[in-house]
Amino acid sequence: MDSYVLLVTVGSVTEAKTIARALVEERLAACVNIIPGLSSIYQWQGKVCEDQELLLLVKAQGSQVAALRERIAYLHSNVVPEVMTLPISDGSTRYLKWLDSCLTPS
Repeated sequence: MDSYVLLVTVGSVTEAKTIARALVEERLAACVNIIPGLSSIYQWQGKVCEDQELLLLVKAQGSQVAALRERIAYLHSNVVPEVMTLPISDGSTRYLKWLDSCLTPS
């Protein structure tokens, strides 16, 4: 299976845990890492903004990326949530097999 990492930024620990738990419980993601301490500087509605955020690293299969984007958009507080998808071109065979086993229906 094709494996991917999705990068998602959120504004609070509560939102990070809510999204992460939902994605894992719904078997859309095998694992979500929550990384605090992210400073983001970005343009929004003609202004330069600066916020403290958290980064979610979402591990998933390619077949579930579209559903993940939809679910994240539904759960996310931002009007335009950051969701970027990166393919995993190589990795630990054992880890990638585990990832697939978490997301493949029995």
